[in-house]
Amino acid sequence: MGLELVIFIIAILFGIFIYWRESNGNGAYRLLNKIVNSKELQMSADNPKGFVYKQSFIPRLIFVVSIVLVAALVVEFLTPLAVFSSYNGISAFSSFAVGTLLGTYVAHFVIKTSEIVEEKSDSLGDLVEDAVEKGKDLVEDLKNKDSKPDEVEIKEDIKPDPNQKSARERLKDKGLM
Repeated sequence: MGLELVIFIIAILFGIFIYWRESNGNGAYRLLNKIVNSKELQMSADNPKGFVYKQSFIPRLIFVVSIVLVAALVVEFLTPLAVFSSYNGISAFSSFAVGTLLGTYVAHFVIKTSEIVEEKSDSLGDLVEDAVEKGKDLVEDLKNKDSKPDEVEIKEDIKPDPNQKSARERLKDKGLM
């Protein structure tokens, strides 16, 4: 269990690294796109999409699992380690794939939040100042309520117009009562 946890943490860091590298540039994805697609279907020059960067869940999952599968096959055939013939090997394989996928989403969250904070940094100070002012006003209102009891205004009794019919009489006139 300890080794599997270490593998999972390393996989999360690997996923963060992959996402961060693709957010800075997507040369490998562009090269594959030029090789596979015709001139009309190739992506535009300003498109930042990569293998995991700005991809939906399914293409990201396919890329991560295929990369981990290729790495596991290399380890299986070039080293004496048996990845696919034991429970521990399959567990490590799946743990690495899930950790890498989770790492890409963690990196997406961190990059997106840092962009939002940079955009809103000027207005963030104003929001904090407004909140402080509203808090001060609230405290002052609470102090004023505690120190002075509210004066209750007594309204004069409103007397009905003697010429106006009562509600009961109006309902009788309409035949509803």
